[in-house]
Amino acid sequence: MGVNGITSGMSTADAYGTYSSAKKSSDAESVKEENTSGVIYESSAATETASKKTYKQDTALITKLKADADARTAQFKSLVEQIIVNQGKTLGKTDSIWSFLASGDFTVDAATKAQAQADIAEDGYWSVEQTSGRIIDFATALTGGDPDKIEAMRDAFKKGFEQATKTWGDKLPDISQKTYQAVMDKFDKLAEAANA
Repeated sequence: MGVNGITSGMSTADAYGTYSSAKKSSDAESVKEENTSGVIYESSAATETASKKTYKQDTALITKLKADADARTAQFKSLVEQIIVNQGKTLGKTDSIWSFLASGDFTVDAATKAQAQADIAEDGYWSVEQTSGRIIDFATALTGGDPDKIEAMRDAFKKGFEQATKTWGDKLPDISQKTYQAVMDKFDKLAEAANA
């Protein structure tokens, strides 16, 4: 008889877990067959937790992107305000900056035109490639790179584009249409990579 009648029929070594006859095996079934006096516990929760990645917003990048966008937007508004003033109008007399621009009823001095062209040029801050890249960077930073949120970010972008179109009051300019398509293509690539 062993301890409190529990270990009867077992050797003392077997009762305390030193199994000299058991072979090491990574296969739990073969271990169970070879060693009937022990218990093997495999926690599926521990394995599942270890394999799940935690996604976290990149707040530093979000802050940087917001500050950059705010500074560039202020610069853009300043250009537009200069155009409005040069037209002999005040901002209060126009419905909004956007409707003023959409109307096309204005002239632009050479310096402002040159600055605007530089900004939308292929290497400019407001170019299709750079703007679409910033939008995707922002979406990725907001989701922490979680591939499960790609479609939610795509839907949010579509909604924002629709709101911008309403604010503009007409179809957005060609560069905006090209940027929209570039963003959609980049979302497609993100989704493709996530499913690979």
